[in-house]
Amino acid sequence: MSTPLLIVDVQRGFLNEYTSHIPARLKRLIERREHDPVLFTRFVNSPDSPYHRILNWHECQEGSDTELALGVFEHVDPAQIFIKQGHTGLPEELKSQLKEDGVERVAVAGIDTDMCVLKTAMDLFDLSIEPIVLVDCCASTAGLQAHLAGLAILSRNIGAQQLRLAGLDEGYLAGPPSRQAEIASRANGATFSTDTQAHTNVS
Repeated sequence: MSTPLLIVDVQRGFLNEYTSHIPARLKRLIERREHDPVLFTRFVNSPDSPYHRILNWHECQEGSDTELALGVFEHVDPAQIFIKQGHTGLPEELKSQLKEDGVERVAVAGIDTDMCVLKTAMDLFDLSIEPIVLVDCCASTAGLQAHLAGLAILSRNIGAQQLRLAGLDEGYLAGPPSRQAEIASRANGATFSTDTQAHTNVS
């Protein structure tokens, strides 16, 4: 049985200078056809969420911020998209599907390593499903330090052996320099084609 791949919150509202390399990596990962099925979560900030009430954060309610990023979008089966709210790692519908299918192991990738990816991996662990976090296919909107902090917490809670490389890191812990230069050029007013939208929020 092939290991499912769960892609966490790789949506336009969570793409910024620290995460914009992730859709292209995931596209390459999906095209290797090593995982089946490919599952997606999509974060929607509901009007009554604690993000509004406690954090005064009002982004990702609907619209383009909640759309899955181009680069992975063409690989999406709409039936495999699961909407979630808050720090919920696994929506109830997704939990039920994994249990019904008798899934024993899930590869996890996405945004943010230190928030929703972390929560998702720990939720899988609590369901006695082995989480495999693909380190080079995760990132944090808060930058490399937050990404590494998330990995440190995951290592302690689910085991260092559950953190793996997909072989897509190009030798860099963060996004490759070419991508950073592209973002810097856009900030300076240069025009180029891109499949991402800069954003500085958290998932």
